[in-house]
Amino acid sequence: MNPYWSPLVQELKPYVPGEQPKLSSLVKLNTNENPYPPSPKVLEALRHELNGSLRLYPDPNAEQLKLAIGRYLNVRTEQVFVGNGSDEVLAHAFLALLKHEQPILFPDITYSFYPVYCGLYGIAYNSIPLTDSFDIRIEDYARPNGGIVFPNPNAPTGRLLLQTDIERLLNGNRDSVVIVDEAYIDFGGESAAALVNRFPNLLVVQTLSKSRSLAGLRIGFAIGDAGLIEALERVKGSFNSYPLDRLAIAGGVAALEDRDHFEWSRQAIMWTRNWVTQALADLGFEVLPSAANFVFARHPAHDAGELAAALRERHIIVRHFRLPRIEQFLRITIGTEEDCQALLDALNALVAGKAAA
Repeated sequence: MNPYWSPLVQELKPYVPGEQPKLSSLVKLNTNENPYPPSPKVLEALRHELNGSLRLYPDPNAEQLKLAIGRYLNVRTEQVFVGNGSDEVLAHAFLALLKHEQPILFPDITYSFYPVYCGLYGIAYNSIPLTDSFDIRIEDYARPNGGIVFPNPNAPTGRLLLQTDIERLLNGNRDSVVIVDEAYIDFGGESAAALVNRFPNLLVVQTLSKSRSLAGLRIGFAIGDAGLIEALERVKGSFNSYPLDRLAIAGGVAALEDRDHFEWSRQAIMWTRNWVTQALADLGFEVLPSAANFVFARHPAHDAGELAAALRERHIIVRHFRLPRIEQFLRITIGTEEDCQALLDALNALVAGKAAA
């Protein structure tokens, strides 16, 4: 360890993001990026911002973006918080809303940034096992806690928790904050944002990275009671008062206003997901029901790590987690039809080849 490091840094185990390869020839199905370009209106808005005003700081409150989010989700601007990607929004929420005396709760198979935040901020946590079918069981969260956080749909499983179940969870935990991380909600679920006016302990976090194809602009936001949002603003004001730049604000507004492009993109991805799910099943894979822009699949006769390596040799990359309970699964991003056909052709050759041998 470096002697100049603080004791905290020496203990940190940072989040490891999906690989961003330098080769352009790869079929990249490992980081859940949208395979389609953003709205043409976004590109137009970005070009409009490329002028001398870049010498000026952006609006620290990103009011125009908050107004666009409010219009889209039918909430007031004081119920909206924005940040540099949903990861920053979540980081602020952990510090502002989840750092209490009791441990927080989240699933044992979930977004792997959650325990990283806990390590960074000194937050105790208990991981709650998913069921054998990889579902979140509401009854398992009926215990004292300092807060609850989970993705919906869950990552990396893609399983969806229905809004009625989220209401049950909120009703059973009115004394603590419940954070619903909705990075993938637009690909098959119903947002819990409709519940924020009924539950002052609910914070809903979303991103424009996935369904709006803006992973490169880093735009995240939260919806919740004005009291929760004020706590996030206090942390933001103590950390970085200008989290979103001029381009991100303009691009985010344009993306939210172009509902036709958004609908076309997500429908194309959902159609391709259903096709890929059936095709994988035909190859003998077990595929978990997914409401996200990825599928989680395993084959009873083929090691997941070996499959991932063999796919890479064919210039196709997917995500493989060497973690308990899911080490035999591959998380496969839904790409274009051409990308997914290349994947299926490769898997067909690999599965058939081993079976023939």
